[in-house]
Amino acid sequence: MNLAVLASGSSGNALAVQYRGQMLFFDAGLSGKQHLLRLESSGLPGADPIGLFLSHEHGDHSRAAGILARKWEIPVFGTEGTIQGSKLIGKKLHGIEYFSNGDTVQIGHFTVQPWTISHDARDPSGFTVTAGGRKLGIATDMGVFSPLVQTMLQGCHGLVFEFNHDIDMLWNGSYPWPLKQRIASGEGHLSNDAAAEALASIVHGELRFCVAAHLSEENNTAELALKTAEQVSEGRFRVLAGKPYQALPFFEV
Repeated sequence: MNLAVLASGSSGNALAVQYRGQMLFFDAGLSGKQHLLRLESSGLPGADPIGLFLSHEHGDHSRAAGILARKWEIPVFGTEGTIQGSKLIGKKLHGIEYFSNGDTVQIGHFTVQPWTISHDARDPSGFTVTAGGRKLGIATDMGVFSPLVQTMLQGCHGLVFEFNHDIDMLWNGSYPWPLKQRIASGEGHLSNDAAAEALASIVHGELRFCVAAHLSEENNTAELALKTAEQVSEGRFRVLAGKPYQALPFFEV
C-alpha cells in the first residue's frame, strides 16, 4: 500500500492511498486541477480511483468533494453529519455512502475503519486503512487524543498525525482570543507537545513513518513540529512534515 500526502494544512488537506491498481482519496481540500497536478508530482503509481472519504465538513477538507466525485465518477463516503455539512445532498454525484463511526467499510482491496474524533464538526472521523497486510492511521483535527483514538491507532505501519501548533506561538500570536481558545480546546487541534505525548503511546517496532500533519501556518513551523516528533522517534521511524502547497513524494506504508 502506498500513500501520497497531496496537501496538509489549514489551507487544504488531501491524501491518496493506492494498492493493486486501486486508489482511495481521503478529504478533498484542493481543487480538481490541483489534485491532478499533485498526484503526478507525488509519483504515486497510476490507479483507478474508487472512492472518496471525508473526515468532516470543514472547507479545508471538503470544498472540492463534489468536483472530485464527478470527475472520477466515484462515491463519497461520510457520516450523515459530514455529508449534510458538506452540502453534497442533491448534487449530481455518482453516489453517497453513509457510514457511522465504528463501522467497517470494505471497498475494493481496502478495509476502512472510521472512528469518532473530538473536533467542532457535526460528526467527524479519523480513519484506519488496511490493505495487503499493512495498516495506515489518519488522525488530524483532534482536540483530544482519546483512549478510543489510541486503541484504533495501535499497530499502524504508517501514521498521518496532527501536529497543529506550538502552544507558545499560539498564545503569543496575533489570533483573536476566542480563536486561540477554540484551537487549544478539547474540540480544536493538538499541539506539538500533546501530539508527541500521544505518538509515544502508540509507537511499536513496525511503525515505518509518521507524517506531522495539519501544521498551522501562523502558529507552528515544520522545524518545531519535526523536532518535537523526532524526540519520540529517536531514529526508530521516519518523520516528515506535511506541506500545504505541494505534495510529498509518495512512500510505502
